[in-house]
Amino acid sequence: METELMALAAAGATTFVQQMAADSWAQARDRIVAFFSRRAGDEEDVIETELETSRGELTAARESGDDRTSDVEAEWRTRLRRTLLADPAAAAELRAVLDELAPHGSSRQVAEVHNTVSGGVQHGPVIQAGTVGSLTFGTPSGQD
Repeated sequence: METELMALAAAGATTFVQQMAADSWAQARDRIVAFFSRRAGDEEDVIETELETSRGELTAARESGDDRTSDVEAEWRTRLRRTLLADPAAAAELRAVLDELAPHGSSRQVAEVHNTVSGGVQHGPVIQAGTVGSLTFGTPSGQD
């Protein structure tokens, strides 16, 4: 059981650090603060300040070309590990938070895409996407 909790703590720390660099950081931060404040008894503003400090360190390190990502990640991995060991029932909530922040356990991958639309005027939709699920297009009015 402890091995599983350690793996979960590592996954959580990795996701937290990835979210610190994302545009959606504010929403992610709020979920992380809620998770810790329910367990640690810390005030939400204390946890939020610690997260913002970590984010600031991460941003400064990236701007200077330094790779302190592992330091920030190790700090949050240790904190998650301690939280999970003290309250193993917290694992279910942490999994839910991680599923919300990084659905399907996947880390975002960035791919560079170059599309060229040629051949004149296009009378239908042109879509640029990394992944497209099911799509349904209707017939434009007057063109049956």
